[in-house]
Amino acid sequence: MNKAFKNAAKQLSFFIVLAFLLALTVSAQETLTGTWKADTRNEKAKKWDDESSNRGERIHISFERRTEKGGKNNHGSSFYYSDLQGLTKEQASGSGTVKFSLAREAGTIDCDGNFADGKGTGTFRFTPKRSFINAMKSRGFDFEKSSKFDSENQPMERLFAATTLNVTTALADDLLSANFGKLEVDDLFKAAIFKIDSKFMREMKASGFPNLTFEDLVKARIFKIDAEFVRKVAEMGFTNEPFESLVKMQIFKVTPEFIAEVRNEGLTNLEVEDLVKMRIFKIDGAFIRQARADGIPLEVEKLVQKRIGVYNKN
Repeated sequence: MNKAFKNAAKQLSFFIVLAFLLALTVSAQETLTGTWKADTRNEKAKKWDDESSNRGERIHISFERRTEKGGKNNHGSSFYYSDLQGLTKEQASGSGTVKFSLAREAGTIDCDGNFADGKGTGTFRFTPKRSFINAMKSRGFDFEKSSKFDSENQPMERLFAATTLNVTTALADDLLSANFGKLEVDDLFKAAIFKIDSKFMREMKASGFPNLTFEDLVKARIFKIDAEFVRKVAEMGFTNEPFESLVKMQIFKVTPEFIAEVRNEGLTNLEVEDLVKMRIFKIDGAFIRQARADGIPLEVEKLVQKRIGVYNKN
């Protein structure tokens, strides 16, 4: 009986040690480590210093991690000092050791290091939050899903990015409420970066573009296309234009003022492509007047030929 008890005790000890080692292995796999650096004199930080906000100023911090294959993964963002527990603007602007953390819904980044004359360096340790992973999965966003095309440790990288960008379940709920169709994890990142919310999504759909993709919404934000811009384009006589035409108008600065300028010179029956071409070749009111004086027909192609020096009256 005593021998059986001792054997059982040995087996129990073995399983306790094994469980402890497995716990250590899981813990190691569920963290990321690397280095960070910041510079309060960096232009990226300065532009945030000038931003008017009741939350105060920001600091730009870059996080770098070496991969097992020798590569590098970098994440850089600007953070409010109020979001960095343990770091103040005074500490970052001065000199000394620091210990601070960024705690977000997706995980926590714990940082140690030093600042000297406004420049900081150190190491970080990132720990994701299982509650966030589960909550997102219940909404159709699987941060742990991998594919053969993923780079190493890709799920952890996504969770790290979600922490730096402050991707939240509230953001996911807001986007899903717009009934925009199937959304992916990457769409959450795009929404966080380009400030896309359900209000903007609904407004763009209602403005005459029911089949927009999420990539189209990103383009709309980049080129400052919103429902008001669509309305102005319609007022200029361009209705039912494809979305890409609006993108071109913004890229090449086809403004209401430019359209009015060339129309006043007699070019009234123009398509968006004509206006884009005129912008590309710098054909404005003054050029049109000179071309008319030189006997050039008021046709876009003839004006382009005149601009590049290949026009032949014959």
